[in-house]
Amino acid sequence: MLGVVSLVLVILAAGVSSAAADPLADDLATCRDRQADVQARANACENLLKADKVVGKDKAIALSARGNTLINKRDYDHAIETLTIALDLDPDNVIALNLRGLAYERKGQDDLAMADYNLALEKRPTYGVPYNNRGVIHARRGAVQSAVDDFSLSIKYTPKFLLGWTNRARARTLLKDFDGAIADFAEAEKIDPAAPQIAGNRCITYGMMRQFDRAFADCNRLIEKQPKNVFVINNRADVSMMKGDFDAALKDYNTVIQINPNNVRAHSGRGQIYERRKELAQARADYRAAAYSLTKFDYTEVAHARAIAQERLAALMPQRPGAAPGRRVALVIGNGAYKNAHALPNPPRDAKLIASVLRDLGFQSVMDTNDLTRDKFFQTLKAFAEEAEKADWAVVYYAGHGFEIGGVNYLVPVDAKLTADKDAETEAVALEQVIAAVGAARKLRLVVLDACRDNPFAPAMQRTLSLKLVDKGFSNIEPGAGFMVVYAAKHGETAMDGDGSANSPFATALAREIKQPRIEIRKLFDIIRDDVWAATRHGQQPFTYGSPPGREDFYFAAGK
Repeated sequence: MLGVVSLVLVILAAGVSSAAADPLADDLATCRDRQADVQARANACENLLKADKVVGKDKAIALSARGNTLINKRDYDHAIETLTIALDLDPDNVIALNLRGLAYERKGQDDLAMADYNLALEKRPTYGVPYNNRGVIHARRGAVQSAVDDFSLSIKYTPKFLLGWTNRARARTLLKDFDGAIADFAEAEKIDPAAPQIAGNRCITYGMMRQFDRAFADCNRLIEKQPKNVFVINNRADVSMMKGDFDAALKDYNTVIQINPNNVRAHSGRGQIYERRKELAQARADYRAAAYSLTKFDYTEVAHARAIAQERLAALMPQRPGAAPGRRVALVIGNGAYKNAHALPNPPRDAKLIASVLRDLGFQSVMDTNDLTRDKFFQTLKAFAEEAEKADWAVVYYAGHGFEIGGVNYLVPVDAKLTADKDAETEAVALEQVIAAVGAARKLRLVVLDACRDNPFAPAMQRTLSLKLVDKGFSNIEPGAGFMVVYAAKHGETAMDGDGSANSPFATALAREIKQPRIEIRKLFDIIRDDVWAATRHGQQPFTYGSPPGREDFYFAAGK
């Protein structure tokens, strides 16, 4: 991926009197020191903030260090809030501006990121890092020459900045300036010959030059050291595609998907192989997974892979002139019989209620299933995706355990163990896989999650990643156009179970209100929200993200 960086914070510190007498004087000196160890500096700045012993520009420096830590934890909202306070204290702190731009970029808010990068460069035109970060956005948007220009300025003002060299090499590769790219990689090697960005990216450059032995040598050497580096494994697969060795490419794409089932590049590449082999159902499934996978933002390679998937999916959609108008299909899942966490009595009961109501409303197909293992979960989603291809409406209702790690929402199969946070990718099911399953429907694509219960794995789950682990519920998302995702409870809240043998408040309200005639779907979920809010005495508030297509009204019960 084209790299973005935060780097360490500059010193814009005002003098502090009586430093020698202050027990926090060492922390202050370390917090101000650009050359200090990154973690030691972050700890020192945090100590100062907790003691409330800094003001003005010194406090802005400390807050910038905290913002940098929050970015590394992928807690972008709190990073932006923290860095904004830093900039209120010191509007000329260009490090804080660059960091806030990076946080905005990681959230997918490129325009806000560009505004911060531009302001940082306006205040300090010789600051190399924002040029690099701005160049990354240019490259992602397809303005490759503008990206090269910014990377060149980054190199000019920060010549020992390795990412400036490797990013320009990659942009030059896109422009087919292979000699320039190889020269840039050589300069990067002078800075750090062992940097993985060099071999991992030069692999693609050599591949495009059709120097396949050199390409595979670079990729293989890095994969031996980092066998789970999906970026480089994808690169090697892409080189195999360039060479025409589709078996080798397929093997690598499969490896990536085993490591990360939601990888856009691997699904897009594998879809192209299956399309070449005339296995069109599998090709469409992979293209759907790539086209509708949720990411905060797309790096250049991911954006390219997603665009290919969207184009090919549209081309491969089967023609259905004889399909019945208004065909509506649903998948209803109730996971309650958990093997390694406390069981939930309500989800199977809630799922049975919702499935019955949907059948009564005339849905032509309702797949009703409970207590799915992870393998069965994926098999069910694949089967439902094929149904969605033939439908105008595709609706998924899920009840069971769910949680979020590092901005990724997961639904929990009944066989999940989840002893460590890193296990989520291989033992749980990412929400984006569910969204992909409804993606082929012609009109309405709706996912309803009655799953914001306490994460039962959180107390014992080992933290191995520098990611935020949410103990309650899901994080908010921004689904693409034409999708609705409805949560039974908003971010950080816990959805309530019913009393005794009763259904949950959300399932009860949903089953009651969708039977009411002539209530348009946008209004319908507003009513359900109010019903649940009242029934739980303000303890639970459903939340809706996204919307269906704007030029048509949608009714569960049309009425007379």
